[in-house]
Amino acid sequence: MAVHLIRWGMARAMPWKNGGGITHELAVFPQAAGLDDFGWRLSMAEVASDGPFSAFTGIDRTLALVDGAGIGLDFGADGETILSTPGAFTSFDGGVAVTGRLIDGPVLDFNIMTRRGAFRHSMERVTLEEGNGLECSGPGAEETIALVCVSGRVTVALAKSGRETLQPRDCLVIADEEDTPLILGGDGAVCLARLVPVA
Repeated sequence: MAVHLIRWGMARAMPWKNGGGITHELAVFPQAAGLDDFGWRLSMAEVASDGPFSAFTGIDRTLALVDGAGIGLDFGADGETILSTPGAFTSFDGGVAVTGRLIDGPVLDFNIMTRRGAFRHSMERVTLEEGNGLECSGPGAEETIALVCVSGRVTVALAKSGRETLQPRDCLVIADEEDTPLILGGDGAVCLARLVPVA
């Protein structure tokens, strides 16, 4: 059983791969893997100005807005995707050319990256209302779940390891809780990501 709560400010800060900003590495597999050999990676990036994203060839990537007025992702001939609501997200090939364009000031975003052919991932935005809990399935065999709070206050209860409360920008990473449902409560929203090895 492994449950790891990462409060905002606890994660290791490091420069972007292209040097254009700061990223906070929340979790990586294998542990201590670098940018060239991870199986999957979770991070939050501070984006303070317009500019190109780092290229990650062979990586599938999902990006979600955590804080700020929003960001546009310009894919050139493939158009632009606007993320302007906390928890709004888009998925894309990490190797394609992407330029970020801020809507109105700096933003913080949540990034999931999985190495194609080794891992796959999915993400959903879950909104909670006070008094109305939600049960969702826990991680399956060899699966990892990550929850990032994007607004309000969200509780996560696990049968084997108690309860955690997430504030905005907090991240909870859960593994080895097979067949144990998660009970979400509170009044807020989270991005819920699942990372699964490819058979």
